[in-house]
Amino acid sequence: MDWMAPKKSDHLIDVASGSGDIAKYFLKNTDYTGKVKCVEPNKYMLEVGKKKLKNSSNVKWYCSPAEKLPFSDEIFDIYVVSFGIRNFSDINQALKEAKRVLKIGGRFLCLEFSKVDNEILAKFYQGYSKIIPYLGKYIVGKSEPYEYLVNSINSFYNQQELMDIIKSIGFEKTEYRDLSGGIASIHSGWKI
Repeated sequence: MDWMAPKKSDHLIDVASGSGDIAKYFLKNTDYTGKVKCVEPNKYMLEVGKKKLKNSSNVKWYCSPAEKLPFSDEIFDIYVVSFGIRNFSDINQALKEAKRVLKIGGRFLCLEFSKVDNEILAKFYQGYSKIIPYLGKYIVGKSEPYEYLVNSINSFYNQQELMDIIKSIGFEKTEYRDLSGGIASIHSGWKI
């Protein structure tokens, strides 16, 4: 949120919005003057988000894939996706849609699991990743979703590869910041 630095009355699209945490903090940071469109392809998660932010009149909810957004061109100031881009069925098409719905001067932000660059931390993280499915089975009775999580993180692009894809769509002034040694990273690009 600090790097996003939303301004009062900004219009945010939160894609793969999940339970609405980004929308919640965005509204708080705009003194509740901002507007948010939450887009989530999973109907169950969409309902969770709606319930969580049921008192927020500045939030609207849409069940839609990132690859075909139900909005006109150039209406959003900020496009954000958090821990969702690695699940898009077509990243290039989703990024084209992101660029299409952003205003000129609009910003794309993506928070996603990434690749650890520190050798010691990488070994620790790989070891931890191997036990996540076992913890999932013990805690919730299923290991499969956690196996998917670990596999999807391991098979996803590294920071530079994702930045190159973002650039190839036409976003400019692209950069990324690693969090927790690269366990996650935030990518940024501008529609100029």
